Amino acid sequence: MQMTVARIGRAHGLRGEVALDLRTDSPADRFAVGAVLTTVPATAGPLTVAATREQHGRWFVTFEQAADRSAAEALRGVEIVAEQDETDEDDAWYPHELAGLRAEHVDGTILGEIIGLEHLPAHDSLVLREPSGARTLVPFVRAIVPVVDVPGGRVVIDPPGGLLASDAANLVVSDETRGEPADED
Repeated sequence: MQMTVARIGRAHGLRGEVALDLRTDSPADRFAVGAVLTTVPATAGPLTVAATREQHGRWFVTFEQAADRSAAEALRGVEIVAEQDETDEDDAWYPHELAGLRAEHVDGTILGEIIGLEHLPAHDSLVLREPSGARTLVPFVRAIVPVVDVPGGRVVIDPPGGLLASDAANLVVSDETRGEPADED
């Protein structure tokens, strides 16, 4: 099964360089000079890495097949994929593995079901469907999701107060939070 390891972003500069939206923890290995990469759609590739660099946490790559800005811009949105068994990343899960997992609070309370994974600029987020039907984005970071047990069919979530839609029922509303003056005795 092929997994997306990056999505090609916008062109950067005039010489064919593109920004990458990474989905891998080992970009230096995956995008080494000379690496031949499989793409979706297949008609966009294969792509051969000519140069790579990192700047302020962002990865930029130049491909032999895209020598100028126009060619690089034509690659925007193309996915770079690898076979799942080629991936050797620890603590790596794919959307298809996470979808359907039971979400539990650290105290054992059932919070709902994971229905997907969204790739956001700061970090990935689990999409949680709570028992009420509410859809909540849970930052997929170790501090909030300390346990991912795919074989056990569950994830454990330690949400900060207010993250879950179900937290709204537990909010304490006072005159002060309503913006009303307190009663004077």
